[in-house]
Amino acid sequence: PPKEPAEEEAAAEGQEGGPAEEAAEEPGSWEETFKTHTDSKPNGPTSVGLDFSLPGFEHVYGIPEHADNLRLRTTEGGDPYRLYNLDVFQYELYNPMALYGSVPLLLAHSARSTLGLFWLNAAETWVDISSNTAGKTLFGKLLDYMQGGGETPQTDVRWMSESGIIDVFLLLGPTPAAVAGQYAALTGTQALPPLFALGYHQSRWNYNNEEDVAAVERGFEEHALPCDVLWLDIEHADGKRYFTWDPSKFPQPRAMLERLAAKKRKMVSIVDPHIKVDSAYRVHSELRARGFYVKTKDGGDYEGWCWPGSAAYPDFTNPEMRAWWASMFAYDQYEGSTENLFTWNDMNEPSVFSGPEVTMHKDAVHHGGWEHRDLHNLYGFYVQMATAEGQIQRSGGRQRPFVLSRAFFAGSQRYGAVWTGDNAAEWEHLKISIPMCLSFGLAGLSFCGADVGGFFKNPEPELLVRWYQAGAFQPFFRAHAHLDTVRREPWLFGEENAALIRAALRQRYALLPFWYTAFYRCHRHGLPVMRPLWMEYPEDTTTFAMDDQYLIGEWRPP
Repeated sequence: PPKEPAEEEAAAEGQEGGPAEEAAEEPGSWEETFKTHTDSKPNGPTSVGLDFSLPGFEHVYGIPEHADNLRLRTTEGGDPYRLYNLDVFQYELYNPMALYGSVPLLLAHSARSTLGLFWLNAAETWVDISSNTAGKTLFGKLLDYMQGGGETPQTDVRWMSESGIIDVFLLLGPTPAAVAGQYAALTGTQALPPLFALGYHQSRWNYNNEEDVAAVERGFEEHALPCDVLWLDIEHADGKRYFTWDPSKFPQPRAMLERLAAKKRKMVSIVDPHIKVDSAYRVHSELRARGFYVKTKDGGDYEGWCWPGSAAYPDFTNPEMRAWWASMFAYDQYEGSTENLFTWNDMNEPSVFSGPEVTMHKDAVHHGGWEHRDLHNLYGFYVQMATAEGQIQRSGGRQRPFVLSRAFFAGSQRYGAVWTGDNAAEWEHLKISIPMCLSFGLAGLSFCGADVGGFFKNPEPELLVRWYQAGAFQPFFRAHAHLDTVRREPWLFGEENAALIRAALRQRYALLPFWYTAFYRCHRHGLPVMRPLWMEYPEDTTTFAMDDQYLIGEWRPP
């Protein structure tokens, strides 16, 4: 842990050539400037790393989130895979760039065995992957000799993190199922979702008001299209003050929710972790009074720019803050809410429009004196944890929670669902959704999906239909779209296309008992719901690079 300021000052003063003297001799040596942002390093520049050689393995997988093939490419001559949760606008495909979530778990598989490397570090992390035969370790050369003198493949993996300690777990398998079980023993299994969450979800940014919600619901009924959940994005809240409702657009939220409940439908509202700085906003006033915000390096409340304008950020690493956040989901705190309302945590990387790389400054300070750089990738994990706990508490433990989170880390599977983020209405984005979700599943995150139809841009009718047909066979099944896209409810593209979408939706519902059973087995044993073929056929080398076919449980979809 970081030293107390007094200890650090005493150590610097009492040691010749210590940090204080070096900083004085080399102005700026403990700071780095990137464009307009300066990153101070009060504990000095740090990094940790470790290399692993994997003789006998040439196929490696995991370390989500990246918009790439299931089988990881070597990074020789290019950038390593980066793990650093970021709000990325229109992300690139087939790129090792960081996206919204990070799980530092890498799996290696061959026809003989499977193993895993779990690098438990929540700081910014880079993973370099190289194929190595000439530079084999002694063990690798011995393996060649034992297998008759021929060349066996070898993959070298280098982990590098900006801060923290070396805390790594070697999962020895030797089967894919054994590795999944070993990882689940460390981080937990996928939470068993409520049954409704496995149905179809209809969302967009934004359904405008209560009348719009009612019209969309009628549309599903009039066109005989099954749907379990309707979603509300940021415009539903009063000036983007979360835990509130816009009084002109949603004046009677409880009545709206009760109408949905009468037809056995649910609603999800967005609750983001950036809190509008407004003295008249009760949530902000309480957080500030209790000292629950993340701090700047100088001790003030950290503020940045996000959807509400000037915003402050609750410190979810503080257990007391998390308990307070959970209490806000009580029906008497979140006015207008009912047991029929569930939650979407977005922008929880955290997203800071005015920050470096659209996120929080690394020298911000959390509970216990930890710098943000030390735990950046855990922020979204703790947001989802506290939100799920709030839903459990409000029902007295009688109702399973449903929480969707954009950011995640190892163990996020215990608290709900994730998705692939802000994709686009393009065929390549439909294609990449499969390996992305497979990669999520290998890292324990089985309840995953992609925005059906693409978040950005307007899909042509055939793309939309094909996306529904694909989404029906992915664990989390939600259509979602950007504010500037045209409306795309399933009946708006002609009866022929509506009939095809209706068939996909009905097929999903016909298989709900199977989906629920697959999630129960995942919850008990840790094997992913959506899994690559090599997990069931570990000796079949033709499946090792295959990421356009997959299994749901032990079953191969049509």
